[in-house]
Amino acid sequence: MTVELKEGVYWVGVVDWNIKQFHGHEYSTHRGTTYNAYLIIDEKIALVDTVWGPYSQEMIKNIEKIIDVKKIDYVIANHAEVDHSGGLPELMKLIPNATVVVSEKGRESIPKHYHEDWNFKVVKTGDSISLGKNSLVFVAAPMLHWPDSMFTYLTGKNILMPNDAFGMHFASSSRFNDEVDEIEVYQEAIKFYANILTPFSDLVIRKIDEFKKLNIPVDIIAPSHGIIWRKDPLQIVNKYYEWAQGKNDGSVVIIYDTMWKATEKMGEAIAQGLEKEGVKYKFFNMAVCDRNDVLTEVFKTKGIIIGSPALNSGLLPTIKPILEDLKGLKFKNKVGAAFGSYGWSGENVKHIEETLEKAKIKVLQEGIKFKWQPSKEELDKCVEFGRQFAQKMKAA
Repeated sequence: MTVELKEGVYWVGVVDWNIKQFHGHEYSTHRGTTYNAYLIIDEKIALVDTVWGPYSQEMIKNIEKIIDVKKIDYVIANHAEVDHSGGLPELMKLIPNATVVVSEKGRESIPKHYHEDWNFKVVKTGDSISLGKNSLVFVAAPMLHWPDSMFTYLTGKNILMPNDAFGMHFASSSRFNDEVDEIEVYQEAIKFYANILTPFSDLVIRKIDEFKKLNIPVDIIAPSHGIIWRKDPLQIVNKYYEWAQGKNDGSVVIIYDTMWKATEKMGEAIAQGLEKEGVKYKFFNMAVCDRNDVLTEVFKTKGIIIGSPALNSGLLPTIKPILEDLKGLKFKNKVGAAFGSYGWSGENVKHIEETLEKAKIKVLQEGIKFKWQPSKEELDKCVEFGRQFAQKMKAA
């Protein structure tokens, strides 16, 4: 299937309904995804981005529905990650003389992925390639989200193709944001931002400010995953700007796992304390919850209270990955605390607090822990712990 964005500009990508784990098993894709590639027909013919390697032939068949694939003059590789550039090897066998357009960093990353000496052309911000009636203009976007990332803008058609930026993992029979449920689209868009782009939020703000100063018309934003924005396309840019500032809704997430329910009982009591202070919260047992979904909720919230029983002088294995994520994602404007039960060693709370501090999440108060199953009096102390956390969070 192909779809025309504007006259002479076509989506020739692939919808992947079945993928449920991305980046190996690091990112959950409950709603599948798309690999978006864009074919531009002018006096010269360009393809912007390809697809993941297993879908190369499907992309080539889509191109062949419109033109002879051998007529392609330029292939723009906005980003080397294989879900975008994986179609290059099969495609370039058919068009060995075509020019592969890359950023300065892309000149290193693309050859290191495929070990082929294609006809590379390096571009930087402001460079352009004339296709005839219209031109491609390039904007370097390093660390959004790889060093080699760049945006491609098609003049005349006013289409911005920003690769991973402004995208989401979302499979659909429709291609445009005005044809689908935008609530679902935004659920996936904020999840994509929270789990992938959060560490680069300061760069996002600078890049958007830079882009706005160019004052170029944008009729369509065509990312490399998910839905294409044609109805009020700048709405997603404005959302990115808001998300990048680290605003939150003032709520709390309680993240925990439990062995024999002791830590869970403590978490429930802490939640009662939050509720007494009028603070909204969500409660996530990491033994049964999806890590990426929980991180999306962390992104929205202000407070993070994490609990685990002690195991082998440490934490339960289900808690460790999300603590590593907190360090790597570098969420802004968050505060936290720790809790848990233990049997004899009791290092669990200290380990959580140390990780929160490494993640630049301010620990508001000393963690709370109790030996074995908590008594009624100890659970009352957990309620008070929750109340104090809520009060301190409001004042922070």
